[in-house]
Amino acid sequence: MAQRDYYEILGVQKNASPEELKSAFRSLARKYHPDVNKEADAEERFKEINEAYAVLSDGEKRAAYDRYGHAGVNGMGGAPDFSSVDLSDIFEEFFGFGGMGGGGRRQNRRTPRRGPDLSSKVVLTFEEAIFGVEKQVEITRDEVCSTCHGTGAEPGTTPARCPTCGGRGEVRQEVRTFLGSMVQVTSCPTCNGTGEINNTPCHTCHGRTTERKTVRKVVPIPAGVDNGTQIRLAGEGQPGAYGGPNGNFYLEIQVQPHKFFRRQQDDILLDLTINITQATLGAEVEAPTVDGPTKIKIPAGTQSGKIITLKNKGVPHLRGSGRGDESIMIMVEVPTHLTGEQRKLFEQLAGTLGAEVKPQEPSFRDRLREFFGNNG
Repeated sequence: MAQRDYYEILGVQKNASPEELKSAFRSLARKYHPDVNKEADAEERFKEINEAYAVLSDGEKRAAYDRYGHAGVNGMGGAPDFSSVDLSDIFEEFFGFGGMGGGGRRQNRRTPRRGPDLSSKVVLTFEEAIFGVEKQVEITRDEVCSTCHGTGAEPGTTPARCPTCGGRGEVRQEVRTFLGSMVQVTSCPTCNGTGEINNTPCHTCHGRTTERKTVRKVVPIPAGVDNGTQIRLAGEGQPGAYGGPNGNFYLEIQVQPHKFFRRQQDDILLDLTINITQATLGAEVEAPTVDGPTKIKIPAGTQSGKIITLKNKGVPHLRGSGRGDESIMIMVEVPTHLTGEQRKLFEQLAGTLGAEVKPQEPSFRDRLREFFGNNG
């Protein structure tokens, strides 16, 4: 069977640049690799693609092929030599190691890496969340060992070069595939990629290079925080590796419920019960606020469900100036136990008001639902 034209196999023109050849090869190799493409002829197509690229990516072989065709290549010493093809990117994607000769890209284990983040929770009272507070928190984390100063070796000794990897931090193993031999590069199992071993590990950290410590920090918590608010302490997390930056520490806020107040974003909600005469005749009563008691006026004829708003008596805005409001819902209490004299007075009053009744309007229930929302 006549061999197909190499340029046709890769789908490029005869004047294609090396970059165009490589791009076409990479695209086809990914498409027809047997681990990805399960079609019956995928392996043969993959070999064909590699053969074409092995010839056309070599300047001398390409010149011979352009002049004499397949005969010119075969005359140079048999089948194409795949060892000249850089397959590292392809095989690293499929297998996690470099191509033939171990030329694949690998993460350098000594590359600086940022440390992991840490987190904790702090519980605040309702008032502390409203006005802000300072809290002392404990952070338990790893810190550079105070004895060996991060070497992992007992003072007076030094780490030795790893005998398994020779200090490279990686080991190479030859793997045979249908395309030939290739080198698999993995992290050294003896030294975990550091290239060094401690024959006399530090007695404090036992060779870990770090020791567990608890530090105390005073954290200023701003006014206006709420449940779930997070405060970030930059660089207070776990230490980084190989000179990388520390992680961060996140403090999550939890707010205890208040006996009277409820919170709706930056507004404070309060239900206030008054008696029937205060509602009927009007009165000046004392209402609690987070700033302390304050006098409010109850208009004569006030009905249950009336809302009185106190401006700027709510929660300070966490971002920006100013405060929310306090909304007070008035609840009129009907007495359930009357003295004899009180009962006579109500009976006299009843005689003047008549016996007419009215169906309950839904607006009161709507106001209750709107006011309390999910804060009830």
